[in-house]
Amino acid sequence: MTAVIGDRKYRGRRAATLDNEHIRVTVLVEGGHVAEIFDKASGVSPLWIPPWRSIEPSTFNCPVDGDVYGKGSDGRLLAGIMGHNLCLDMFGGPSPEEADAGMTAHGDASVVAYDIRADGESLLMRASFPLAHIDFERRIELSGRSATIRERVTSRCAFDRPIGWTEHVTLGPPFLEPGATEFRASATRSKVFEARFGADDYLEAGATFDWPHAPRTDGGTADLRRFPGGTRSSAYTAHLMDPAADTAYFVAFAPAWRLAFGYVWQQPDFPWMGIWEENHSRTASPWCGSTLTRGMEFGASPFPETRRAMVERGRLFDTPTFRWLPANGVLETAYWIVLQTRTSIPDRISPHNYGAES
Repeated sequence: MTAVIGDRKYRGRRAATLDNEHIRVTVLVEGGHVAEIFDKASGVSPLWIPPWRSIEPSTFNCPVDGDVYGKGSDGRLLAGIMGHNLCLDMFGGPSPEEADAGMTAHGDASVVAYDIRADGESLLMRASFPLAHIDFERRIELSGRSATIRERVTSRCAFDRPIGWTEHVTLGPPFLEPGATEFRASATRSKVFEARFGADDYLEAGATFDWPHAPRTDGGTADLRRFPGGTRSSAYTAHLMDPAADTAYFVAFAPAWRLAFGYVWQQPDFPWMGIWEENHSRTASPWCGSTLTRGMEFGASPFPETRRAMVERGRLFDTPTFRWLPANGVLETAYWIVLQTRTSIPDRISPHNYGAES
């Protein structure tokens, strides 16, 4: 097991790695994104790498870079996003007042610099979020072809507060392939985004349904267990993970790579999963109609929306849509990343069998 800290570069970005004989995990210094989970047996990382050039968020200058990455509250985020990014203490865009105060989409967790160091056989990441007034710690440990991630959130506010907290896991090519990549999840009651989600949205806005059959605008249903094979599409659906189970999961399978990849987490901590689909639909810069990705985003909130909308929503399917962070309080969680060589997708995964292969 080796941890590499310091001058390591990943696609032009400052990075650190944790490596064993089976997998390599790469995290970015600025933004803290898990940019790569490279499986050495298949030679692929399932995580999304945007097709545009990545820069450090600290170098983003809107008058200069806004034409490339966007001038809105998501410009700085998109300039540096990769793979799995953390949304804290919000999941979605800021209000106009928050944007004027400097808040970016999904909060400052995805744009600040992290202190990253080796700690025994683990990788330890720490950061303070100046706008959210949160101290954050993440520890990553490897075991065979799996990784355990533990996170700790500490409030620096003297009052109880509602927060969004989502692990924005996003998959991309070559692992993600239209018409081929399969998915399974412990999802139950579900709802389509309540407005049109992009120019090529094909799902019925606001429709409720049982996983995995989402109502289509043209009649019939879409089976969300397979990435669609069309040339252009966009969609977002929210899913309540099985409340009768202690853990929740999703797993994706790429037949061409004979690789299953998934996450397992504690359902009470993150009862929701959002599925974001972008298939060459967004034409504005930096997307430019060239992006293929699917987000499997598990967290405390069902939809990406402003903090005010999150709080006013309150509950969906009799389940809270945010978490409370107590005054000067601490929240902790743990989740697991799974890689398996397989000939077909497993029906489910759990922390107790994530190392199994078949």
